[in-house]
Amino acid sequence: MTKIVVIGGSAAGPKTAARARRLDEHAEITIIQKSPDLSMASCGYPYFVGGFFDDRNQLLCTPTGVVRDPKFFMAAKGIVAKTSTEALSIDRERKIVTVKDLNSHCAEELSYDKLVLATGAKPRMPRVPGIDLEGITTLQSMKDADFLRKIAEEKKIKKAVIIGGGLIGIETCEALHLAGIKLTIVEMLPQLLSFLDMEMAKLVENHVRSKGANVISSNGLAEFLGENGKLTGIKLQNGIELDCELAIIAIGVIPNTDLASQAGIEIGTTGGILVNSHMQTSDPDIYAVGDCVETTQRLTGKKVLAPYGDLANLQGRVAGENIIVGNKKEFPGTIQTGICKVFDFSAGSTGLSERAAKAAGYDFETVINASPDKPGFMKGLLLVTKLVADRKTRKILGAQCVGPGDVSKQIAEWAMAILGGLTVEDMTNADLPYAPPFSLAIDHAIAAAHLMQNKLDGLMMGISATEVKQLIDSGNRPFVLDVRGSDEYEAMRLGIGEDLIPLGALRTRMKELPADKNALIVAYCKISLRGYEAARILAGHGYTNVKVMEGGIMAWPFPREK
Repeated sequence: MTKIVVIGGSAAGPKTAARARRLDEHAEITIIQKSPDLSMASCGYPYFVGGFFDDRNQLLCTPTGVVRDPKFFMAAKGIVAKTSTEALSIDRERKIVTVKDLNSHCAEELSYDKLVLATGAKPRMPRVPGIDLEGITTLQSMKDADFLRKIAEEKKIKKAVIIGGGLIGIETCEALHLAGIKLTIVEMLPQLLSFLDMEMAKLVENHVRSKGANVISSNGLAEFLGENGKLTGIKLQNGIELDCELAIIAIGVIPNTDLASQAGIEIGTTGGILVNSHMQTSDPDIYAVGDCVETTQRLTGKKVLAPYGDLANLQGRVAGENIIVGNKKEFPGTIQTGICKVFDFSAGSTGLSERAAKAAGYDFETVINASPDKPGFMKGLLLVTKLVADRKTRKILGAQCVGPGDVSKQIAEWAMAILGGLTVEDMTNADLPYAPPFSLAIDHAIAAAHLMQNKLDGLMMGISATEVKQLIDSGNRPFVLDVRGSDEYEAMRLGIGEDLIPLGALRTRMKELPADKNALIVAYCKISLRGYEAARILAGHGYTNVKVMEGGIMAWPFPREK
């Protein structure tokens, strides 16, 4: 009978234990969990706080609605789950884990044949004065979720500040906004959601601002301010002070490796526990899974931290099987696919951003596509996608997508394209499901691949909205050509000195264009489909330097005239 002890009962630990049980009915399996809850859907915390559902037990339930508590684990799986129990130390030589019951304060020793570390991650906390004031919290645990849910329901707090503009910060912003709290997000980086490139993140920021939240970027926290032990505000690094009664710290997490480190288990260069592809640590009888480990970025080969709930479960499945049948299964790493809800937007990413591709030394091309997720007569919603591809191999390296449309579908398509090693050409003819309730006849992803193919083949010269803005701000204004209709122009326009020549009139109004056919002309429309057609027309008439502003007005992240 194999004795298996699993330290950590959130996601990866129970998954490891469950997989081991399914493959060995007779193994003796024990889960040690410091908190009183098990198998928490921690990614659901912001939505519980925001009132998307009311029963907190739904964060602990199986898909059929059964709460995963110690009784459930014993009855359904024959697994002993000790909650409110802390693992104190690991004696690798004796194969003993010392644990303490946090209610009775009694300690005991548990022997193991195989040990699993699923100790997760802990919130990164700023080292600033006032950190211990009442009114400062994270959103890392069920206790945190309960605290913020109570605040949302009581509606006594009027102003709150979120420190950090990453996934948790953005999701918490929406949750507290629904409670009527006036919010400010403070982000030290120049943008929200660092997994996005700047122009994509700016679209998200604009949407956050449109919902009434304030965003302060390129500025960090200097100090928490308070009176009588309670938070009254924060001070930023540039000296600005903001009044608030609540502050949520969401500046990321760090692997919880204290137990592993004290036991002499090797820690990787990123700060996570070093594991091989079998999820095995430097001790062959100890496995590690979830947010406490480092993993491999599958495109670059570099070690990264990837604290995602889905990966934790996948790693747990691999470890659980290997513990029972030997190291036959492998976890190959991650391409860092992620998505989050941002009010009425979604924002997702997979593979490499432009910034990451540049850092990894790739010779790459990018393109931005803006178009609906389905036809207008089916109430299609906007998507803006940025695609990254290798110029030489033409393989897809990465994709980002934001907007109110079906972002999840797009990111899933691109994630599988990257994992499958697909090229731009593979995606230009992808056989995807089509019907008007679900997509355009040429799916948004396929259209993005067409754009990328046009750029790689030299049929289109693109320019991003950011590059256009930089040219204008530097005084090197190009000839900016808006080829929409006059009614569209009156309803919405950039106001950057553009000239309006509708596409249908372009051939008859060539005299209004620069006489120098080598002069830079930037063409665009609402989404730049007509902008591309205009560029092809002008190329046919001898113009050599016509660039299409990718994504058109809908991907313009800066202020506009109307």
